[in-house]
Amino acid sequence: MDFELTDEQRALRQSIVDFAERELNADVVERDKDGAFSREAWTKCAELGLLALPVPEEYGGAGADALTILVALEALGYACTDNGLVFSLNAQLWACETPIVHFGTDEQKRRYLPGLCDGSVLAAHGMSEPGSGSDAFALATTATKTDGGYVLNGSKTFVTNAPEADLHLVFATVDRSLGFAGITAFLVETGAPGLSVGKPLSKMGLRTSPMSEVFLEECEVPEEALLGEPGGGMAVFNTSMTWERGCILASTVGSMERQLERSLAYAQERKQFGQPIGSFQAVARTLVDMKIRLETARLLLHRLGWLLSTGRPAALDSALVKLYLSDCYVQSSLDALQIHGGYGYMTEYELEREVRDALASKIYSGTSEIQYNLAARSMGL
Repeated sequence: MDFELTDEQRALRQSIVDFAERELNADVVERDKDGAFSREAWTKCAELGLLALPVPEEYGGAGADALTILVALEALGYACTDNGLVFSLNAQLWACETPIVHFGTDEQKRRYLPGLCDGSVLAAHGMSEPGSGSDAFALATTATKTDGGYVLNGSKTFVTNAPEADLHLVFATVDRSLGFAGITAFLVETGAPGLSVGKPLSKMGLRTSPMSEVFLEECEVPEEALLGEPGGGMAVFNTSMTWERGCILASTVGSMERQLERSLAYAQERKQFGQPIGSFQAVARTLVDMKIRLETARLLLHRLGWLLSTGRPAALDSALVKLYLSDCYVQSSLDALQIHGGYGYMTEYELEREVRDALASKIYSGTSEIQYNLAARSMGL
């Protein structure tokens, strides 16, 4: 495996860093406090081409390979301090765009992908329910067949982007007795009769990423709303999750690099007892640990990008990446705060927000406990 980035990848990385530092970091402290999502920043990201990365060129996308996408998202995480915005972008890329790319009809691709790429359409993914989270296929939302379509009934919770969404990818069962074999995916546009979105949910972290419940009450959808085949929802979900769990934390590698640079500079400048705090073994060792986590996380991430780009099996590696990067991100965020001491605990220094945002990485896209299960199963256990 060649670990050297191409000239094109290096240029892409630098262009994203320059863009994000210039355009995406205004008023993040206040927007986090208010739980405010920036559609303007979303549009700017789309104009740069970030939302088009995994989509084929014929549908308005960039057709980038997996490793290039991960490099781009890593750069975004390094330069953009609005982790909620980055999380929302990832949620659309992996949980909404990727399923349409892999399972959509040509008509569905032409109808939705160009708008998803240019930012005029924002999408949300509805799988989790009040009674089913990690046990995703135990969902209760039903899809009843009618002449020419289906009627959906049920509710979804923790739906990222829902308050702003123009399109919803939702999962329902056509027959609960079939278990996972009854799960079916549907594309439902906002405004469809019977679809309603609840109030925005207030969260501990990632507060600039909008989230709410979604309700389906006698929601009629046409046959063309099916994504994939009836009963084929498990394949849609599992395919998107292989990409999501492996790629959604690419930005955290960039965040960890930013945290390390900032903490190293502080440790060299901040003096206590007449010398820089970096000269104390406890602080120096913490910084070295941060460096080890950063480099090992990047290696694991880039290896996954290579596997995905070359079409190799990646289920085990995706679970390992999600598990390891989330642990690294949480610990590095805590270490950065600790090195900065009382200043790190202050809102204006933006390190306490990093901790709050990082903690969710061990929960979303499959908890760490689920990643252990997936990895163990892939190992034959």
